[in-house]
Order: sequence, then structure tokens, then C-alpha cells
Amino acid sequence: MRILVTGAAGFIGKNLCTSLKNIKEKKDRTHFGLAIDEIFEYDIQSTTEDLDAYCSQADFVFNLAGVNRPKDESEFIAGNFGFAIQLLATLKKHNNFAPVMLSSSIQATLIDRYSGSDYGKSKLAGEELFFRYAADTGARVLVYRFPNIFGKWCRPKYNSVIATFCNSIANDLPITVNDRSTELELLYIDDLVAEMIAALEGKEHHCDYNGLNPVEKADGRYCFVPTTHHVTLGEVVDLLYTFHDQPQTLIMPDLPDGSFAKKLYSTYLSYLPASKVVFPLKMNVDARGSFTELLKTKSCGQFSVNIINPGIVKGQHWHQSKWELFIVVSGHGLIQERQIGSDEVLNFEVSGDSIQAVHMLPGYTHNIINLSDTESLVIVMWANEQFDPNHPDTFGEPVDPVAPTEDK
Repeated sequence: MRILVTGAAGFIGKNLCTSLKNIKEKKDRTHFGLAIDEIFEYDIQSTTEDLDAYCSQADFVFNLAGVNRPKDESEFIAGNFGFAIQLLATLKKHNNFAPVMLSSSIQATLIDRYSGSDYGKSKLAGEELFFRYAADTGARVLVYRFPNIFGKWCRPKYNSVIATFCNSIANDLPITVNDRSTELELLYIDDLVAEMIAALEGKEHHCDYNGLNPVEKADGRYCFVPTTHHVTLGEVVDLLYTFHDQPQTLIMPDLPDGSFAKKLYSTYLSYLPASKVVFPLKMNVDARGSFTELLKTKSCGQFSVNIINPGIVKGQHWHQSKWELFIVVSGHGLIQERQIGSDEVLNFEVSGDSIQAVHMLPGYTHNIINLSDTESLVIVMWANEQFDPNHPDTFGEPVDPVAPTEDK
């Protein structure tokens, strides 16, 4: 299959072309059945001759080219409607009636706040042009009306509040929020690209419109991406500042699979300056080694790393309710546990050469001993709750009653 992408250097085009290349080069393991032979990338730097050559060969066309922030509003028609005429005429010239996808906008409804929009009018004109082309030629035409799109590589200070806010907050720049209650419908770039690849496979989602809302319908005139997110501007800003503060708080917010928060965090990270890609962690160092908190979560505890110097014992305490997992990733050690009130000691020899996870049981005093005389013992630790210095739930008691008590 040979695919033409117009507007290939833009935000959507760049993400789509990158995904198509992954499929073409067999790097994408989820689309082995989709064979892509060539990807024709057409953009503002391309020539009329390029378009002519691409249209003579393409088996599928993604028309993402368009204008949304012109210097003069008359450019809307030229950029959105005018190029569409050129594209379809060139396809027709070569008797190439391959499927064509059109990137339109919800503004083409011209409803409510979009009424009178010159951009919306130009998009609507493009839609009708494509529908007439389908009627005249029998070509499969897929018209998508997109809401606001966000994700990596979107240009800030252009036409996306998400890109602008991500860039500003990531770079410690001020933002202005006029109304926190403003509602947004947002489409994540990866969800959009997934739909476009589904369209290549003839699995696009069809709909008709009830006002601004798509209503799924198998034979609907339009197409749509079924996954979008409705959030307020205030919710977006609060999440972004939570992400911004994470290197200081170490708290990772809840990021359920498929959630807006998870997608927004990925987007935010793509705007970090190089100076913020790495951030320091506070190491608590003493003669025994070091202890460093790595990551905290709101509902699933925290992660830490414990480094124990040769011959040193750490721990010698127990918890009423808290439990932990110790995972030795380097070195050679011995973990011991003893139930309070019992003389029986559980011994677990551990090594970075054979990584295991060992439960620190509630009601069991426990320790970890570095058995090496030369190498540090490195343990990744997970606790089921964040450490609370006011309620530490930690009580000193040696596993061996004759050994000294020592807290980590």
C-alpha cells in the first residue's frame, strides 16, 4: 500500500507519518497484517510536481493540509478549500479513486460559539466538496470533524491551549486562566492516529451529528474518533501543576489506563526543557550506606532504594500494618524475619544474580544483612503506604534478641 499524507510536517501529520513508518519498517508489533510500501509526505515545501506524482500512485490519501491561523481570514478559503480542490482534481486527473480522508473541524457545524466562523465556513466548504467528489467518482471518502487535539509535538502559542499551558508550566512561565469552568472536548493524538490507521484497514467509525455531538451510526455520513475527553480548564491547570511539582513532592498522581490524566502527563513531559529532564533525589547517607525515596503514589504506597555497605545490618524493626517488598538488584545478602512473640527465624538468602521479591510481613521484625566484605548491597523497596513521620508504624526490635536494635 502506498499512502499520501498532505500536511505531513504538521502536528497531526508528523505523528501519523511516524506511526506509519513504524508499521512499514515492522517496528509496530500490533499491525503486522498491514503492509505499507511507500509513504508520500506532502507539505508546504513540496511542489505541484510532487503532488502530481504522489496522486498518480497513492492507494490511500490522508488530507491533513490546512490553514487555521492565517494573517488574513481570506486565507481560510484558499488554504482549506482551495487546496482540497487541487488535491481532488489531481487524483481525478489520474483516474485514481483511492479512499480519501479529510481532516475537518467541529467548527464546521457553525453551531453556538462556532456560528459565523470563517474557519468553520472554509471547513464546511471542504466537506461538501469531498462529498460531491464521492458522489461523482464513487471513491470512499472519510470526513472527520475533530475537536481540540493535544499531544506531543503540538506547537505552543499557536492554536492549542494544552500545548501552550504545557510549555509554559514546564518552563516556569506564567499562564492566564480567565475562566476555570470553561469546558473543553479534547482528543489525544495517539487516539486519533489509532483511528486513522483503523481507517486504512477499513475499520473507521461512522456517525451522524446531533448538534455538536457525534452519534455513532454504521452508515453515518461522517467519521469520528470514539474516545475524547471532556474536562474543564481548571482541571487541566491543576493536573499540570501537579505534574510540575512531582520532582519535589515525588508524588505520582493516579494515572488509570486510558485516562485523560495519563495522556496529559505524557504530553506535559514532551515540553520539558533539558534542564528538567533529570532531577535530584535526596539521599540519606550515613556510615551504613544510604536510603533514598524514589516515588510516592496517592493510593499505592512508595518506592525507595536502600544501599547497604559491606558487612552492615539494616532494619531490626517491625510494623503493625505496613508491609513492604524487598528486591535485591545487586550484591549478596540475607533477609531475616521473626514473628513477634516467636523464636522461629525465617532466612532468605538473596542476590542480584537471581532477583526475587521478599515480603516483609506485618507483625514480623525483619532485617537485611550485606554478606559481602567488598560490595554494596542494593535493594529496591516498595511499601504499601507513604511514610508518615507522625505515624511511622515502625517499632525497633532485633530479629536475633541478642543483636542491637537498628532502624534503616
